[in-house]
Amino acid sequence: MNSLDENEGDNNKSKVLTMNKRIAVITGASSGMGQEFVRQLDICTRYMDEVWVIARREERLLELKKEMTHFDVRVIPLDICNNTDLDKLSELLAEEMPDVRLLVNAAGVGKAGRFVELSHWEIGNMINVNCKALLEMTHRVLPYMKRNSRIIQVASASAFMPQKEFSVYAASKALVLSFSRALRAEIRDMGISLTVVCPGPIKTEFLEISNGGQEQKPLKKLVTVSVEPVVAKALRDAKAGKELSIYGIPMQMVYVASKILPHGLFLK
Repeated sequence: MNSLDENEGDNNKSKVLTMNKRIAVITGASSGMGQEFVRQLDICTRYMDEVWVIARREERLLELKKEMTHFDVRVIPLDICNNTDLDKLSELLAEEMPDVRLLVNAAGVGKAGRFVELSHWEIGNMINVNCKALLEMTHRVLPYMKRNSRIIQVASASAFMPQKEFSVYAASKALVLSFSRALRAEIRDMGISLTVVCPGPIKTEFLEISNGGQEQKPLKKLVTVSVEPVVAKALRDAKAGKELSIYGIPMQMVYVASKILPHGLFLK
């Protein structure tokens, strides 16, 4: 009888340890900034038990998993714009009750061009991925976050002002910035910090897709940077509890200019 009780106690302890696993949740992990967040966490983080990587392209997530050496990676192939897939994630969270130490919403899509020339699908896709899915992920994961946890929301320097021929994307990122600032204030008393990352053009797959294969404009080409330093700064700023993470002097100047100059000037 004592032996059985001891075994049962061990099993219960094992369940508690599993249910309180410290994890990071990262969307858009199959490419670009999301992928780079996973790679850099593997280098600089030792307090995570597991990282949940989320994206539609399972094969890319599996390849990324092979690179990791310091923590376990759980591949979760799902579409964050699909309610059924999101419900599956909610069920997984409720079942495992993890301690989410970090949430990174890095999934995003963009399409350059005049609004009238964009398709209904392209417009809807930007709103669904950049806005709806980000809000849904934050709302579903936040209940599993505790004091000293962090949220990183990937917005864009486009959020600072309206942008001609990138109108829907810029507007969607403006929503991310506004929402995240408000949420940061709401969760401050919970001891959870939130940092909004607002990069300029980055050399990623996103940049190629958003331009539709066309040549990048000279000014944007001049300020385009690599993804690695942008993510490194984002992680440092999040650790420091900063509200905004803006990499590079050009984008910091854009942020300041957006505060003091008329937006109509930029639109011209």
